[in-house]
Amino acid sequence: MYLILLQAPTGSNMSMIYNVLLWVGIIGIFYFFMIRPQQKKQKDQKNFVDSLKKGDSVVTVGGMHGRIASVDAATVILEVDRGVKMTFEKTSISREATIKPAEEEKK
Repeated sequence: MYLILLQAPTGSNMSMIYNVLLWVGIIGIFYFFMIRPQQKKQKDQKNFVDSLKKGDSVVTVGGMHGRIASVDAATVILEVDRGVKMTFEKTSISREATIKPAEEEKK
């Protein structure tokens, strides 16, 4: 078995360079098409959550629509109907209700 490995022709440096370039290309494509857009989306969501203020109409991750009654450090109180207030974590706020989803995709 070892004899077969010893008889195999030694590869040139060019084939090794092509292998390295192939892996660099794969990693680069993976970064630019998967990792970087996800990081940008997370950054935009964090900026949105940090900029929440009283009176904004928002939608939660679960689909609950409401207007912000007050904002605390980690929670938001939404008024979903007259006199009906619910407390949510800031991270559960998905998007503004005034922006339609089709318009949001164009940004």
